[in-house]
Amino acid sequence: MKHIARKRFGQHFLSDHGIIDAIVDAIHPQAGDPMVEIGPGLAALTQPLVERLGHLTVVELDRDLAARLRAHPQLTVVETDVLRVDFTALAAQVAQHPGTRSGSTGKLRVVGNLPYNISTPILFHLLAHVDVIEDQHFMLQKEVIDRMVATPSTAAYGRLSVMLQWRYAMENVLFVPPESFEPPPRVDSAVVRMVPRTQPAPLHQPLLEELVQVAFSQRRKLLRHTLGVWLTQRQFAGEFNLQRRAEEVPVEEFVALAQKA
Repeated sequence: MKHIARKRFGQHFLSDHGIIDAIVDAIHPQAGDPMVEIGPGLAALTQPLVERLGHLTVVELDRDLAARLRAHPQLTVVETDVLRVDFTALAAQVAQHPGTRSGSTGKLRVVGNLPYNISTPILFHLLAHVDVIEDQHFMLQKEVIDRMVATPSTAAYGRLSVMLQWRYAMENVLFVPPESFEPPPRVDSAVVRMVPRTQPAPLHQPLLEELVQVAFSQRRKLLRHTLGVWLTQRQFAGEFNLQRRAEEVPVEEFVALAQKA
């Protein structure tokens, strides 16, 4: 029985075999890698991955799709909303699976075609578990990836750029046109590679999140009108150039300020 894509889940199923092969090559799965796929859907990416891995854990919210996936002997299916998944606990479970390569780091490789409607919340959810993640390869709306990898003084540079670039080295590795999906989305897609930095600047993450959110709350205004007020309330006595807009401040300066504020 054919599965009909469900709009409420943001389902667009990958169907272009050339693109699928290119994504799998970019991920470069090896036998026994501890890997988790988010939103496997109709298993277009799942099947070539598991053929190389031997075993794969998948997170699927759609109960009909989850039931289909459970019939696959090489898959462990976690039927739930990905935003409810404790990836730190899941990493420990995957590491203990007989199909996982012995001697692996115990860190997860996470992949997936993320639903467009909740892609940013998923990225921030995973950020909380970054210490147990080896790398991430996601297909996302191209506009979101443009924001993730954006450089200062560009329109795409913002809160997402700063928060993710602090913790990951990221690369846009593949363009995916709408016709690669069924049904075709109304946007272009792309694949991003995210590798956690081995020595990220130590800081209190919630403080950086608050600082960056305040800074970009009014993009057109100089920071003295937004971040300046916030720093004054915190009785910050250090130096920081507030005669700029948020989009002009490099990631490392936001990070340095979060360490002092």
